[in-house]
Amino acid sequence: MIIFATGLNYKTAPVEIREKFAISEDKYNDILHMISEIDTVYEVCILSTCNRVEIYGVITEPEYTKEKILKLFSQYSGIPVKKLQNHIFFLTDREAIRHIFRVSASLDSMVIGEPQIVCQFKDSFEKAKDLKTVRHIMTRLFDKSMNVSKKIRTQTGISKKAVSISYAAVELAKKIFGDLSDKNVLLIGAGEMAELAARHLASIGVKHIFVSNRTFEKAVELADSFGGSAIKFEKLFEFLPEADIVIVSTGAKEPILRKEHFKSIMKQRKGNPIFIIDISVPRNVAEDVNELDNIYLYNIDDLKNVVQSNIEERKVAATSAEIIIDEEIKKFETWLNQLKVAPLISDIRNFADEIREYQLDKLFNSMPYLNEKERENIDLAVRAIINKILHRPTMYIKDKVNKEKKDMYIEILEEMFHPKWEYRKQKQIKKTKKD
Repeated sequence: MIIFATGLNYKTAPVEIREKFAISEDKYNDILHMISEIDTVYEVCILSTCNRVEIYGVITEPEYTKEKILKLFSQYSGIPVKKLQNHIFFLTDREAIRHIFRVSASLDSMVIGEPQIVCQFKDSFEKAKDLKTVRHIMTRLFDKSMNVSKKIRTQTGISKKAVSISYAAVELAKKIFGDLSDKNVLLIGAGEMAELAARHLASIGVKHIFVSNRTFEKAVELADSFGGSAIKFEKLFEFLPEADIVIVSTGAKEPILRKEHFKSIMKQRKGNPIFIIDISVPRNVAEDVNELDNIYLYNIDDLKNVVQSNIEERKVAATSAEIIIDEEIKKFETWLNQLKVAPLISDIRNFADEIREYQLDKLFNSMPYLNEKERENIDLAVRAIINKILHRPTMYIKDKVNKEKKDMYIEILEEMFHPKWEYRKQKQIKKTKKD
């Protein structure tokens, strides 16, 4: 059995290719079922996100499986196989395990350390589990992936530093105020990044969000999405003293908030700090506003610097994460290799049990006077002897399957306990009798 990973992602295919692979909820089950019906596929699950469509599973005959999946992908997307194969990756064994671990730990994400992939990864497995397309090996691999992901997040802190403009703005607000539950947020304008920052603030439970926009209807629509309130643009300066956090993102070509505005505003706030995030380009808040006491003004470049610094820290954390992944791959391979020899060990023990039963039957037939308890004690003693004899070769083969020449050791043991030796033995006995 071979673990594999295949598919395409933001590294292997442009968006115009990826968008043709987007798997909708109503088609997900059918596609998963079609892949599981390939005769070389034993276990399979699909991870489908905006940046990747990938298949993980357990197979035999990699080349045959690759060809079948490529044809299926081609039929689904309408992209010819020749063109498609330039964008599809196909990994097996250690490299497949490594890829799956890296994806679950968000090391393979466009934004390293982003937490969303963990939920998506978990959801993909739960769907496969519900449809019974995953069993023992993939269940173990999934559980190990989740453990690796958690270990990396807790030991490296890879997800702690903000790496988006909007989230960096929220983190800065936390540094200034600490608890934000009693803070009012004012969103001036309806720019995408400003709106996203406001959504982050809403999710952590600020007191209230107010929206002011030149088009009042737009302000009402946006405020309603936060459960907030809309303010008419001409009433903006009347309300500003009530705002603790101000996010500015308008299309104005010059500053709409100046130093002289805040001189009176800060008097009304009685020195309480105000945090201003100006995400507008060109800037909508005059630079000299930052000269006033208790005003903390950040523009888009300030936030980009914070984000870049955090990205660099995540890269350092990613290096530590790769070391953790290397260690966990070895552990999983040890388990997988021992799983591969489990049938062989079982066959050896069954062989020993057959001998035990045969010899005990002969013994008990020749000693009919033995009572049930005596027979049971003899049986237990023989079982104990067999277990002690087989313990060393069992541990030996479990150890050797993790060594470089594991196939050689497995072949020797398989050959040693192959039924043909029984045939040769019987043939030799017959020949001896004739002689």
